[in-house]
Amino acid sequence: MKKISTLFSLLVIVATLISACGGSKSADLLATIKARGYILVSSDQNYAPQSSLNPDGQRPTSTLCPGDALTSAEMQGMDIDVANELGKRLGVETCYVFPSWDAVTAGKWGDKWDVSVGSMTITAERQKVLHFTTPYYYAPAYVAVAKDSGISTIDQLAGKSLCVGSASTYEDWLNGKLNLPAKDIFTPAPKGVTAVSVDIDQECVQGISAGRTDFIGYVTSVTVINQNLADGVPVTKLDKTVFSEELAAAADKSSTLDPASLIAKLNELIGSMHGDGTLSEMSTKWFGADLTQELSK
Repeated sequence: MKKISTLFSLLVIVATLISACGGSKSADLLATIKARGYILVSSDQNYAPQSSLNPDGQRPTSTLCPGDALTSAEMQGMDIDVANELGKRLGVETCYVFPSWDAVTAGKWGDKWDVSVGSMTITAERQKVLHFTTPYYYAPAYVAVAKDSGISTIDQLAGKSLCVGSASTYEDWLNGKLNLPAKDIFTPAPKGVTAVSVDIDQECVQGISAGRTDFIGYVTSVTVINQNLADGVPVTKLDKTVFSEELAAAADKSSTLDPASLIAKLNELIGSMHGDGTLSEMSTKWFGADLTQELSK
């Protein structure tokens, strides 16, 4: 009896060690989020109209958000409205943290946040490390150039330098590495173009406004360019769509908490938000157009 008991004890210890070393993910991310009462979303404070600080926002006196995270009241934009609504329908508070875009797209988040709701394009490379939801909107990418550049067509950009956000689909397009379905790529990159990479797209805009001369324009979403034009930035949007982006929420495949049920639930909620017109209303509010339908050439 003692031998059997000892053997059983050893088996329990071995099983525990295997589990602790990552044999399987027994904890559930969705259940964890609901139990603690908030979802931690990666975002950007300088990506209007998708996400930016709310100049009139004040932190609520009562919040579950960690001290180093911002609350929904302190942020604004399309992505923020989407994330806030997802949190509301999950029955939890939505909180925001701000890692670099490179860190978000690379995966291996180390459980520092739960999900990205940051206008991330679904690509084959990113799908290797991230789980994506169905898209919540679709956006065409364009090139904008300094107003005094004399450039009016994509072809005239051959041999020039353009600014792009690092680790973005815009950088991939310029470098000939954009891995999207053929139906979503409308225009090839100009020959001999050089990519000048910065942390985020808006730094390209700010660089042009400040008189930078190491690039002649930038590549980004039409939503950003339209916002720049509305803000009076001295740029011209070239007339060709270069490619179309499918923007979705994402979770880290390397999370120690199983994200499968969270992705499934977010898919359900995004589907209902498409169906009841919520996403269309948000898109019209922030972009001045309904971008919730897939684009075609």
